[in-house]
Amino acid sequence: MKFCLRLLIVSFGLIVGGCATNSGSHYTGASKTTGWKYNDPKFGAFEVYTMYDQPTPSGMVFVPGGTFTMGRVTEDLPYEWNNPQRRVSIDAFYIDATEIRNIDYREYIHWLEKVYGSYPEVARNALPDTLAWRKPLGYNESFVEFYFRFTSYNEYPVVAVSWAQANDYCVWRTDRINEFALINAGVLDFNVAEQKDADNFNTDAYLANEYTGAVKKNLPDLSGNNPEGRKVRYEDGILFPKVRLPTEAEWEYAALAPVGNAATGVLNGRDIYPWKGNRVRQTEGAEKGQLMANFQKGRGDLIGVANNPDGNAPQPLPVTSFWPNDFGLYCMSGNVNEWVLDVYRALSFEDVEDARPFRGNIYTALARGEDGRPIKDSLGRLKRDTVGYVNNRPNYVMGDNRNYRDGDALSAITGSTEIGKKEEQVNSNRMYYQGDGEKRQGMSSLVNERSRVYKGGSFLDKAYYLSPGTRRFLDEKQAREDIGFRCAMDRLGGAKFKPVTTPEAK
Repeated sequence: MKFCLRLLIVSFGLIVGGCATNSGSHYTGASKTTGWKYNDPKFGAFEVYTMYDQPTPSGMVFVPGGTFTMGRVTEDLPYEWNNPQRRVSIDAFYIDATEIRNIDYREYIHWLEKVYGSYPEVARNALPDTLAWRKPLGYNESFVEFYFRFTSYNEYPVVAVSWAQANDYCVWRTDRINEFALINAGVLDFNVAEQKDADNFNTDAYLANEYTGAVKKNLPDLSGNNPEGRKVRYEDGILFPKVRLPTEAEWEYAALAPVGNAATGVLNGRDIYPWKGNRVRQTEGAEKGQLMANFQKGRGDLIGVANNPDGNAPQPLPVTSFWPNDFGLYCMSGNVNEWVLDVYRALSFEDVEDARPFRGNIYTALARGEDGRPIKDSLGRLKRDTVGYVNNRPNYVMGDNRNYRDGDALSAITGSTEIGKKEEQVNSNRMYYQGDGEKRQGMSSLVNERSRVYKGGSFLDKAYYLSPGTRRFLDEKQAREDIGFRCAMDRLGGAKFKPVTTPEAK
């Protein structure tokens, strides 16, 4: 069995690098279109900061964008026909080097318990469903009681977390990263002890002037309208974009790590797994013959023989087990399955976009009171409403696009008369799914608007599911002992390109 130690060094570097603040500096030039100077009160004080780079978030690695063939690379053994091959392009992004660990998730639970003292149900609802370990004909009570809490499992992946819980973790992590970025920039003071209930740092609330916590020193306001300074904006290059689950396409691309020939830009062949050789064992070196992932070799064989476990275990292993792929990502196959952002549809591969494909868009807008101010809930977060029927846009007509081209009547409308119908009239003809315990009209199916994709294979799965092209689904509110997750973040500005310098451009 191979337990790599190098990530301990890599992770430390990422954490240190991730804490760095990318505050940039004022640009001293002038507008190329008007000639007016930037950052000059005499010229209107339009502020422009130069951003040298987006820092790598703590615990994540940079994944350069590229094109790859998404989908099946082996025979479709279950005959599900839900992953035909499709060529897509992925923009650059960041993703966690490892699955979220028990210690990471316990840090989250600790914060919820400390801050939301008046709402203890918040922390309770975020806890993993450890009862998912129970098997009617198997003894797993030690995992029920100890896997999430006991110190021996600190470096093991958190499991039994639903898709909805994983998304809540992403929201919390976004706020903690941005709060720390503002502290490093000298804008905020540490005030962890004072944050209680709704009075806690939230990125959206801060940007909307709805958080007035421990401000140390605001940024100078060159316009002179705010003598005490102004709040940080995204334009200042300090705040990070939102942490989220990776899309299915991003996850599959990151797992395969399709690194082509740098000289020719050509990718030769397709790998079945996140490693080279298309075999489940190491093919070279002193460790030749060792398994490359934690999975079930055969019926009843999850671990191997005594004193020679052969890389397997009847439970998850530490997140840095085995070898990383070419992007530096660990356990993208085996160990535990991982949630991705997408809603599951068997035929999504026939419908999604060529660039940044994704099914599951729900467009929202800030909910506002009669005074026009955003509405803040009891947890300190700004409420958002799903955008309803839109009659004047050429690119979308509904906020909820989970069923787009898959039972959604609006996506099938072509006539101008039909497009003018009210939302409720169109919805009366819409195909609804049932299977989540709610009464709905229309046909019944296990595939519904709450069905979410998970990928990667686990310690309980056969080798077939180790291929990143395979896909399965589960209700977003359900959890299992073999499903965990890792987080992602957009790379703002995409990949790094060298601009073409010409006399005219100078």
